[in-house]
Amino acid sequence: MTATSEGGVLSFERDIRPMFRTKDRESMLKAFDLFDYSDVAGHADAIANALRSGKMPCDGAWPASQVETFQRWIDGGKPA
Repeated sequence: MTATSEGGVLSFERDIRPMFRTKDRESMLKAFDLFDYSDVAGHADAIANALRSGKMPCDGAWPASQVETFQRWIDGGKPA
């Protein structure tokens, strides 16, 4: 399984959700809730593509390390 830098498995609550800011959530609420595990897990591939392309978040791209963490979470089975 995929591990965090601390040696544990990546989780949505601990590692992924905190990367999304309140303003990111608010701008996406019409489509899905970035603070909701099932919404993010269900749209994970589309979110990853938007993050890689720099289209998300709308005010500037995430650092490559954050995009990589998100992809590792997907590759690790999207644990809650």
